[in-house]
Amino acid sequence: MSKNLHKNICEETLYSNFFKKYADDLHSFLYYKFGDHLNPKDKVQEAFIKVWENCKNITPEKAKNYLFTVGNNLMLNEVKHQKVVLKFQQEKPKSHTNENPEFLMEEHEYSQKLQKAIASLTEAQRVAFLLNRIEGKKHKEIALLLDISTKAVEKRIYGALKKLKEQIHEL
Repeated sequence: MSKNLHKNICEETLYSNFFKKYADDLHSFLYYKFGDHLNPKDKVQEAFIKVWENCKNITPEKAKNYLFTVGNNLMLNEVKHQKVVLKFQQEKPKSHTNENPEFLMEEHEYSQKLQKAIASLTEAQRVAFLLNRIEGKKHKEIALLLDISTKAVEKRIYGALKKLKEQIHEL
């Protein structure tokens, strides 16, 4: 008789009783239908949240059907999502580039020239140059690291650049 007095399940005690009565049943239903790997406990919670959000539109007589339909749909959506995830996990990344072979060969040759030229620098020039160009350190930072003046750092870096330009004409 109390069901007839309520047009919806928004009343807190009615909703609380509804939750206590159907939470375990919904979990069992989702668990048996879809298994444990899709987190049926989470979907039960989400289903009850949806019921609460729409409680003004749900009569007590229709609440159970609505709850189980929402729970089932949440699991089906998760199954679809997992299929997409699996598909992208199985795809292999492209192993080719759009660059032409000539460019790749020139790039490789240039890289070798650069490595050879850097190796031919004095140790002082090489350290200052690499700290500046590779690690991005400022002249003051390099001076502090090497315990030399900023002018000495500048002289080493510019000396290195001059030597590299002489050895690699593409610079």
